[in-house]
Amino acid sequence: MEIGVPKEIKDLEFRVGLSPTSVRACSDKGHAVFVETNAGVGAGFTDEDYLQAGAKIVSKASDVWNRQLIVKVKEPLPVEYPLLQKEQLLFTYLHLAADRALTQQLINSGVQAIAYETVELPDRKLPLLTPMSIIAGRLAVQFGARYLERQQGGRGVLLGGVPGVQPGKVVILGGGIVGTEAARIALGMGARVQILDVNVDRLAYLETLFGSRVEYLYSSPLQIEAVISDADLLIGAVLVLGKKAPVLVSRAFVAKMHPGSVIVDVAVDQGGCVETLRVTSHTNPTYIEEEVVHYGVPNMPGAVPWTATIALNNSTLPYVLQLANNGIKALEMNPSLAKGLNVQNHRLVHPAVREVFPDLAD
Repeated sequence: MEIGVPKEIKDLEFRVGLSPTSVRACSDKGHAVFVETNAGVGAGFTDEDYLQAGAKIVSKASDVWNRQLIVKVKEPLPVEYPLLQKEQLLFTYLHLAADRALTQQLINSGVQAIAYETVELPDRKLPLLTPMSIIAGRLAVQFGARYLERQQGGRGVLLGGVPGVQPGKVVILGGGIVGTEAARIALGMGARVQILDVNVDRLAYLETLFGSRVEYLYSSPLQIEAVISDADLLIGAVLVLGKKAPVLVSRAFVAKMHPGSVIVDVAVDQGGCVETLRVTSHTNPTYIEEEVVHYGVPNMPGAVPWTATIALNNSTLPYVLQLANNGIKALEMNPSLAKGLNVQNHRLVHPAVREVFPDLAD
């Protein structure tokens, strides 16, 4: 099969769909891989690295997109919509619940769109979302600490504190992978940490990881309002598979936070869980609303593209090979991969996304 690997064009997105190691694995199976020139440079992979791995380097995006299987990292942007082709396999992150225009374009194009984030194992784990969730959770605290600096618009709080001065307080909404990893880094910095979740069993599990160093709270509107009023850093780590994230933090709640406190909403690619949060970019990552610093970059792992590309490929490569070897029949052979199918034959097929856009479901 012919596999196309375009250069990502989202703002300061330096990850790439296939690393040279993954290209070699595909080439060894007899597949032809076409990589857009400089697609991997931002992640530390040169065109020469890809050539040595067996890829063919092409100079125009259209020459990459004219292939049976397209492997990307982020969703197609409007300038790429005309490049989508009927019955082509598209394998990438999509997050359609937060993007009606993209959903409509995929339906119109006839492309067969498989989303990394909805590939689901029998135990309900999300193997292709997990590596980026780990990175995003860790970066959320790293970025939050940076924007708490006074020069960055923050209130000038050091999360770890110093002897004689209390550490900063980090509130994490959601105890999944993102929330767990955020807590890990926040604790490592010496911060005070609270995690809120509606799943008591998950909170009990987290206690086995972090013990008494974290405060575990059942999430409710009153509880959220109470704990974020004195939070220095609020991290949104909510995930509802295939759907928009619920808004848990109202504007009124945000207005009660300390001036200069920081919100990092990792759920922004699914619509966000904070009412005042809007999508930003790596070029312009923050803005101030209600005197609070908001960070809403949807492709956070793009800040560490070498680590993120390798981590992503470690998980996606087996599925890429299944698609390359078997085409769309790979979905019949692998039920977990089949759950990643969002759009096929001009139809929106993923149940959760159909609930979000019922008028596009037929």
